[in-house]
Amino acid sequence: MVSLEKAVIAKLRKGGSDFEILVDPYLARDLKEGKEVNFDDLLAVEEVFKNAKKGERIPAEELQKNFGTTDIREIAKKIILEGEVQITAEQRREMLEAKKRQIIAFISKNAIDPRTSAPHPPTRIERALEEARVHIDIFKSVEAQIKDVVKALKPILPLKFEEMEIAIKVPAEYAGKAISALYNFGGVIKEEWQKDGSWICVMRIPTGMYGDLMDLLGRTTKGEALTKVLKRI
Repeated sequence: MVSLEKAVIAKLRKGGSDFEILVDPYLARDLKEGKEVNFDDLLAVEEVFKNAKKGERIPAEELQKNFGTTDIREIAKKIILEGEVQITAEQRREMLEAKKRQIIAFISKNAIDPRTSAPHPPTRIERALEEARVHIDIFKSVEAQIKDVVKALKPILPLKFEEMEIAIKVPAEYAGKAISALYNFGGVIKEEWQKDGSWICVMRIPTGMYGDLMDLLGRTTKGEALTKVLKRI
C-alpha cells in the first residue's frame, strides 16, 4: 500500500459531484496504460472522498447511485481511467522522460531509414522528437500513441515500418477484458461478435509489435485466443 505522503489524488466529476481517491501515481499511470496492477499497492486507503485533503468521505448510497456499486476497487478503477490523476511537476518530468525513452527504443527497434535500410540511432530519433516538438502523453501506452508520433516525425526523419494484419478470435469468457486491452494496444481495424459470444477482430500493427501483442493475448485470454497472420504490408 502506498503511503499517504507519496500518494496523489485521482479525481472524477460525476453526477455533479467530485469523487477523489488517494493513489500511487506510477501504478495509476500503469492502469491507464492498460496494465494489470495490484490494488493493495495502488490505493493509499480504500475510501472514496468528496475532498481527500479534508478527509470528507462519500456515503455508500451516493457511490451506489453514481457508480452502480460500492466496491471501492471497481470505483477506483473507473475514477483513474475516466478522471484525472493529479501528479506533481517532478513526477510528470520523470514519467515524461521514461515514456520518451520507451518511444525512442520502440522506433529504433521497429523502423528503418528507407534510404539506407538501416535503423536510426537513438540519438538521431531523440533530436528529431525535440525538433518536431512531438507531444508525448505520459498516460498512454507507446503502442496507443506511436502512430501520431511517427506522423509528426516523418517530415524530419524518414521512417519505414513493415506492418502486418492479424486476425484474432477471443473466447466469450475473455472478451470483455481482451477488447479493452486490444483497443488500448492500438491497431484494431475490424471487429465482429459471433453467435457464441466470442469476439473476432483484425489488427494492423508494426511487425516489431507482434511479440508484445502475443504476450498481451496470453495474459488476457490465458493463451486461449486464436490468431492468424493475414498479410504483411
